[in-house]
Order: sequence, then structure tokens, then C-alpha cells
Amino acid sequence: MTLSNAEVIVERPYKTVYRSGDQVIKLFAKDHPKTGVFNEAYIQTCVEEAGLPVPKVLSVSRIDDCWALAIEYVEGPTLQELMDQNPDRYDEYLSQFVDIQLAVNKFKASHLRNTKNKMEDAINSLKEEIDPSTRYELLQRLHGMPTHTKLCHGDFVPSNIVMLPDGGYKILDWAHATQGNAGADAAITYLKFSLDDPKKAEHYLRLFCTKSDTAIQYVQKWLPIVAAEQLTKQNPDELPLLTKWISVAEYQ
Repeated sequence: MTLSNAEVIVERPYKTVYRSGDQVIKLFAKDHPKTGVFNEAYIQTCVEEAGLPVPKVLSVSRIDDCWALAIEYVEGPTLQELMDQNPDRYDEYLSQFVDIQLAVNKFKASHLRNTKNKMEDAINSLKEEIDPSTRYELLQRLHGMPTHTKLCHGDFVPSNIVMLPDGGYKILDWAHATQGNAGADAAITYLKFSLDDPKKAEHYLRLFCTKSDTAIQYVQKWLPIVAAEQLTKQNPDELPLLTKWISVAEYQ
């Protein structure tokens, strides 16, 4: 396979995403772990086989000494693009967004890693970023949360939902998916909204909790934990908000 005529869609430090005909090719950096590539392909396949509307995994291969993951290309605007283009319909799109998230949470994916185990590893890895006492408080909070087995996307944002002409949709980017607590998944989404627009984040949280019959306080209990996990991404622009949220754990 060659990418000489492919269109670059996204560039990240560890990968470049191309469109090549009816495929999306994720080309990972040479030093990206092989396990990470195959794990992403495995997660996407598990979700696909569970029956969710997702792009199909087509292949894992080598291109120019780098690992590449080929996935079905899906044509259509993202829900984020529709929100931006039609601000008068924002509430309608947000309601649809929450409905899709709740539909995802109804699925089971028993082969995926549990959310709590993934977050525990993330917290334990932050030895330079978080002092031992705060790490201890975060882990105690995490261990006290219920253990569930709902499918959690792990990066559920409007830009990861492609709307189809027939009214359906496809959900993208399942690399962070786990089985666990829907409240944790909502907290991650709330965090992502907050990094862009705190008012929209609050709107999302109220709507999610109303539609799911979930106490807002339950989702909020996850915020220091998901903030710590997000801290592992090492994005300096996010540091002030994440540090503020993590510090809440010190006073519980």
C-alpha cells in the first residue's frame, strides 16, 4: 500500500491519519508500541462484533517501516460540524448526542479492559506530576466507585460521530474504549466539553443526568479521576483545569 496520493486528515505527534479512497489509514510513528496498534484494532473489532454502528477494521499492515491500521471511511458531517454550522439547532443536536451515548452504554463488551483498572494504571504512572498523597486519595476514590460492565467509549465527543444521509450514524475512534461505569464515560465527555466551553459542559451534564436518571453528584465524583487520566496526555494547555480538578481529591 502507498500513501503518496492520500489526503492527510489529522496529524498527531504519534500518528498521521490519511484518507485513501474508501479507507482511513492511521499511520503510527516508528516508536509507537506495536501492542498499542494491535490493541486499537482489537478494541474496534470487539465493538464492531458487539453490533454497534462503527467503521469496520480492514487490516493491520506495515508502511515505510511503520505500523498502519486501515479502517472503513465513512462519508458525512460530524455532529460537531452540524452544531457549528447550525447554532440555532444546538440543543437538538446535543439531545441526539446524549441519546447516542446512552445507547452505547447499553451494550456489553466483556472482552475489553475494565475502566477502573485502566484509570488505576494511569494514576500510578503520574509519579512526577502528582504527589503521593494526592495519588493515594485518587486511588481511594477510584476503588470506592462501583464496578460496572457497560460499554464506555472513553472519548465520546460530537466530532467522533458521523451523521449519515439516511438518518443513521457511525461512531469513530474507539482506541480508549473499556467496560465499566457510564458515569465515568460521562465525566470524560464533560471534561472534554469543559476544556472548550464550560457553559456547554454544564448543559451537557444536566442533560445526560436527566436522560439517564443519574445524580449529577455521581458523575462529579469521577471528575478528579478522569482529570488525572487526561493528565497522562501531557497537554500543557489543559494543565490548569486538570490540576484544579485533581486537587479536589485532597479534601474528601
